[in-house]
Amino acid sequence: MIKDNQTKLNKLHVVLDGVITTGSFLLAWYIRFESGLMAVNGGYLTLNAYIPTVLVLVPVYLLLYAGFKLYTPKRIQSRRSEFSNICQANTIGFLLLNSVLFIFASNPYLQYYSRKMLAVFYILNIVLQTLERWCIRSILHSMRSKGYNQKHILLIGYSRTAEGFIDRIRQNPQWGYQVRGILDDHADGNKSYKGVQVIGKISSLNEILSMNLLDEIAITLSIHEYGKLEQIVAACEKSGVHTKFIPDYNNVIPTRPYTEDLEGLPVINIRHVPLNNPLNAAIKRVVDIVGALFGLVVFSPLMLLVAILIKLTSPGPVIYSQERIGLHNLPFKMYKFRSMEVQAPAAERNKWTTPHDPRVTSVGRFIRKTSIDELPQFYNILIGNMSLVGPRPERPYFVERFKEEIPRYMVKHQVRPGLTGWAQVNGYRGDTSITKRIEHDLYYIENWTLTLDFKIMFLTIFKGFINKNAY
Repeated sequence: MIKDNQTKLNKLHVVLDGVITTGSFLLAWYIRFESGLMAVNGGYLTLNAYIPTVLVLVPVYLLLYAGFKLYTPKRIQSRRSEFSNICQANTIGFLLLNSVLFIFASNPYLQYYSRKMLAVFYILNIVLQTLERWCIRSILHSMRSKGYNQKHILLIGYSRTAEGFIDRIRQNPQWGYQVRGILDDHADGNKSYKGVQVIGKISSLNEILSMNLLDEIAITLSIHEYGKLEQIVAACEKSGVHTKFIPDYNNVIPTRPYTEDLEGLPVINIRHVPLNNPLNAAIKRVVDIVGALFGLVVFSPLMLLVAILIKLTSPGPVIYSQERIGLHNLPFKMYKFRSMEVQAPAAERNKWTTPHDPRVTSVGRFIRKTSIDELPQFYNILIGNMSLVGPRPERPYFVERFKEEIPRYMVKHQVRPGLTGWAQVNGYRGDTSITKRIEHDLYYIENWTLTLDFKIMFLTIFKGFINKNAY
């Protein structure tokens, strides 16, 4: 039944996509030539002259949408991921159109083809395709929250993974999943978790599958029971029921593992770091250089004023440097406005700042609270020690301590440290949980995109500068 519904939904998507692509093209022609919104110099091709293009365009775009997985089930796919796929498909379509016009530029008919109209079509189609999918998604979410269009799932194996899966199902009723029960060889029949009951042993799987009442099987075996995995998968595949495997080692393998095919042998990399890609790293570095130059210029008057105030109110240098650990565990000198009285290096190497710390100067207390003391780090960014966004760097003494106390702490050094970061805009600054801070740092490292960087920089303006935990 679910498969039939999915097929109908896909057909609806295809029809709507065809209608919207056609409508976007026709509307683009109207906006370009008839609306008066854009200047028209001289003659132009009539709407009828563009119709043959639509007949070729629509099938090509539908194939692109299929290629970018816009017709696959999206119960738990994020809007951002779907929007990204829409943009990519339309960008390729737009480039193909312009390539054809360029290759056949000598054709008298194509010489009059409006490139500006195609640009309008490109933008319109992305907007309307996105709105279409968001409307359908909202309707489906509403239906599933009310108990319609449900998928019935059986879990095999009672484990922490099974509990985590049930937690997420309960928190997201719009996904439309109903967990019918759990099969497990060790939990007794009275065992249940948040209303989901253990209904039998794994040996009863074939009997349950024969009833043909399930849409999916989720294998949530404990890591100790992986010896049964091959037999269970074989039984599920024989029944034709869609089967998914949720591993019980998510504390080791990241949320978005990077997999490779080694001549037919699947290889899962323990950590997927998008910034290991040279293109991603180069793009981020360009943004860092531009952002650091911009920051130094814009904040130069404020930095000059702070430097004068520090010099007038406390003897010692205006800027001080402190050794921190950065990319690839390498030490570097991080620069800050001096906010404390001058002290011996040994005295500040392994001490946290405490509330009402007598070492903090009057000016220092203000610039620490407002993060103004961090502004000289634009220079660190410019020379490549740091990035605009990334995990905050720590002193060597604390790195040595935390790497023994906190699992995966050292993973943060696989990317450049940042002036601001995902942990900081979520409130984990100063005297807050180091464990939570690392969790947010790992999320950033594994899920980096340029969009996420800009989001963090935007949030820093409103949430990151004032630090209630800075003393």
